[in-house]
Amino acid sequence: MRATWRRLPDRRYDVGWEPGLPVPAADGSPLVTDHYFPRAEGDFPTLLVRSPYGRGLPWSPMYGLLLAEQGFHVLLQSCRGTGGSGGDFHLWRNEAADGRATVSWLREQPWFGGELGTVGPSYLGYAQWALALDPPPELKAMVVQVGLHDPHALFHAQGALRLENALAVGAGMTYQHQGMGPFLNATLRLRRRLGAVTTAQPLRGAHAVALGGEVPWLDDVMRHPDPGDAYWNGASTAEAAERLAVPTALLTGWHDALSDQTLEQYGRLRRAGCETALLVGPWTHTSALQRGWPEVFTESLAWLRAHLCADPSGLRPTRVRVHVGGQNAWRDLDDWPPASPVTAWFPAPDGHLTRQAPTDSAPLAAFRYDPADPTPSVGGPLLSRTAGPRDNSALESRGDVLTFTGPELTEPVDVLGPVSARLTVSTDTGHADVFVRLCDVDAQGRSVNICDGLGRVRTRAHSPTQLTVPMSSTAHRFAAGHRIRWQISGGAHPRYARNPGTGESPLEATTFTPVHVTLHADSALMLAHGAGPRPSAGPGRE
Repeated sequence: MRATWRRLPDRRYDVGWEPGLPVPAADGSPLVTDHYFPRAEGDFPTLLVRSPYGRGLPWSPMYGLLLAEQGFHVLLQSCRGTGGSGGDFHLWRNEAADGRATVSWLREQPWFGGELGTVGPSYLGYAQWALALDPPPELKAMVVQVGLHDPHALFHAQGALRLENALAVGAGMTYQHQGMGPFLNATLRLRRRLGAVTTAQPLRGAHAVALGGEVPWLDDVMRHPDPGDAYWNGASTAEAAERLAVPTALLTGWHDALSDQTLEQYGRLRRAGCETALLVGPWTHTSALQRGWPEVFTESLAWLRAHLCADPSGLRPTRVRVHVGGQNAWRDLDDWPPASPVTAWFPAPDGHLTRQAPTDSAPLAAFRYDPADPTPSVGGPLLSRTAGPRDNSALESRGDVLTFTGPELTEPVDVLGPVSARLTVSTDTGHADVFVRLCDVDAQGRSVNICDGLGRVRTRAHSPTQLTVPMSSTAHRFAAGHRIRWQISGGAHPRYARNPGTGESPLEATTFTPVHVTLHADSALMLAHGAGPRPSAGPGRE
């Protein structure tokens, strides 16, 4: 493990291990739990790590061994229905009760001193938020890494199905707790069959061939795009952050599929007056736990030591630290988002992007989106190996992609904060998706995606409609000599399921109609222009 990553803290203790402890769940089912502990005399705080992905690689060394070496008891527990634990797994319904049941069991252990923290990424973050809905008095610190609090938003955006991520979650939840071999085989099978599955007509049920059989809960989440549907009752744990008093550190990456959820968590914690810290790195969902692991682990450890061991020496001086893309530097901020002026950039004839506002809302440009030949997705906040910043040049050469590009910059421009698109569009069917993306174009013409978003149009045919599309957030410097580009298309497949153009559900559709989408001149790209930098050495500083 230490040969894999440099800059990890030195080991403090040898580690002991008690595998396979049966901890009773809320209904009495055994939750199989491994206990890692320092081989030393004395009282040590406890960390609870609840996972549906098994207790082997990579979780055992990353969370069990490394944290126990630093002076913590660590409970690495398989959620019910996974990793040998009893009962049936459900995507969200049991985590709060099972977490509380585990804490009740902890109170009876002679080595438990009453100081409890939680830590973990992704769904392990969801398990933390579930416990925080009714936090036990022993809970003194949380570290949520690339974490989830709203399952609906993981699978749907503005009514569109996040298809590729849904399939990746299905494979992970089904196979990862069985071990690295079955999980790797499932991932490779999904990769081979992704094209056939994502273009199936109808789409519903087609995933079974790629995932090795039916996954009933996945079919359920795909069939319920409306967040107000009773199916999602109790799924979101957002309310936990709205009243939480437990100090909570949040870590994510700008290309993490859950970055928006992390930023929402931060905002809620700040409004609640909860002590919190935010780190956003140049990572995807998976690379945060790979090449980003030294920074993520060091930040997490500092937070846990500060709040469980009364040792704040490792904490950074500011509440927020973000990595600024383009500049490749870390920046310390007092809060997020910073108080930055928002400016509008407007599309203009011949593909120009300008600060000059239009004089009318006349049609400006149009494209034809054909769901039989859907505009492909390139990079972005995915759960797959293709995530992150990518060259969009080939994508932008397609006839179904509009680009509007600003002038060559004479000095750097920093964008710090939420990005959005204010669109006026019309379509010939009344049903379309509009995918919008911010790109950085360098002096050689290479166009790299920074952030993006998708909106859904439901209106009368040929009737202009206005919509605002959130495009996530960023901290990015457009260097002198670079250009700002706004990219607009009718989708990003298979990241999002194809819009059939008919108003029919993308899951059930067997008829697909090409759609002509017209962009009007009063549309705008909204950017928060940041102030000058306050440089820092950043996490893992020398």
